[in-house]
Amino acid sequence: MTDTGQPTRPSAIAGYGDWPAYVQQHARYHAATAAAQELADALGVPGALPSPDVTVHWEETHDGVTTSQLGWQLGFGPRSTGWLIRPAGASGPVPGILALHCHGGNKFGGADRLVELPESHPSAENARAGHYDGRALATDLARAGFAVLAHDTFGWGSRRFDLSVPPRRTAAALEARQAQWRQDGVVPSGADVYNAAAGFHEETLARTAGLLGTSLAGMVAHDDLAALEILAALPDVDQERLGCIGFSGGGGRSLALAVLSHRIKSYVVTCMMTTFQALLPAFLDAHSWLLQTPGLWRLGDWPELTARAGASRLLVQYALADQLFPEDGMRNAHRILESLHSPESYTGSFWPGGHIFTAGMQREAIDFLSASLGANDLNTLPPFSYQGPCS
Repeated sequence: MTDTGQPTRPSAIAGYGDWPAYVQQHARYHAATAAAQELADALGVPGALPSPDVTVHWEETHDGVTTSQLGWQLGFGPRSTGWLIRPAGASGPVPGILALHCHGGNKFGGADRLVELPESHPSAENARAGHYDGRALATDLARAGFAVLAHDTFGWGSRRFDLSVPPRRTAAALEARQAQWRQDGVVPSGADVYNAAAGFHEETLARTAGLLGTSLAGMVAHDDLAALEILAALPDVDQERLGCIGFSGGGGRSLALAVLSHRIKSYVVTCMMTTFQALLPAFLDAHSWLLQTPGLWRLGDWPELTARAGASRLLVQYALADQLFPEDGMRNAHRILESLHSPESYTGSFWPGGHIFTAGMQREAIDFLSASLGANDLNTLPPFSYQGPCS
C-alpha cells in the first residue's frame, strides 16, 4: 500500500528496472554506413557496450559437435544465456553463424528451441516440433562445419521479463484467458501462463520502448549485435566469414542484423518477406512489434531494406501457404529483390506449405550458407526428409 492507502501498482517492466537509464546513457548505435545508420535510428538501437565477459557454464561433446552453454551480462536486465555449438575436433578458424530464434508466441523459451541439449524444456520441444519440423537448426549448422551461437534475445528465455506479478493491463487480459482455460477444462503449464501474459505484455513493451526513443525491434537488435561481437571474438571463428539465419521473427532479425553490422557476409531470411502494402488491411494483426516498428516504411519497403546491407549473399525462402503473408505480397517482394540484387547475390525460393521452417528448407539454407561462407562438406549431416522448392 502507498502512503495514501492505495494499492501499490506493480512495475510494468519488472526485471528491467535499469532499462530506461541504460537507453538514456547509450542513446545511439553508430553504424558503419549512412544507410545502416538510418535503419539504426529508425529502430532506435541503443549504443552497445564493449563485449561483455563470457562465462562457460558447461560443455559436452556428442554426435560430432561440442556444445557449450554460455552466459553474459549486458548493461541492463537479466543475464543472457547462449549456446555455442561447433564441430568437434575442428582445426583452424571456421566460419561463424548467429542462429536467431523465432518469436513463435513463445517467450518463456528462446534459443533453446534451436539446440540439441541433454535435457530440453517442453516449451523448446514444442517450438521445435511446431516451427522447425522437429530439427535443431543450430546443431545441424554446426554439423555442417560452422561455429554457431544461438542466444536468448531481449524479452525471451533468460532475457524475459518478470511477469510473476503482471502489470494491470496484462493482469486483466490474463485473467480473462485463465477463465477461458477453466471453462474449457484446460490445465495450462507454467510456460503456457507466461506466454499468454507475455503476449499481452508486448503492447506495454512497445509503448515503453517508444517512450524511451527505441522499439522492440531496436532492443532485440541491440542484443543481437552484442551476440555477434561475442561470436566474432572467439579465437576459432573466422571473422571474415560470418553469417546469420532466422525463421519468422528470426528472419526479420536476420535482415536487420545484416544491415546494421558490416560483419555479416551472408544471411538467410525464412518466412519473413513481403511488401508492407500487402499487410494492409487484413494482415496487420498477424505480426508482432518485431516487424511493425512505427515509421519504418519511411525508409522504404521491407525488401528494399536489403539494399542497405553490406552482405554479399542473401537467401529468402517463401512458403506459398504462409498464413501470415498473402502470396501476392511475397511475390512482389521477390520481384523487388530481383531488381535490387544480381542473381549471384540474391536467391529466392518458393516452397509449398505453411508457416514452418521445414527440413527441406533448412537443408537448402545450410547448403546456401556453406557455399557462401565455405563450410565443410555437408555429407557429415544426418539425412533430411527433402522436398524441393516449387515455382
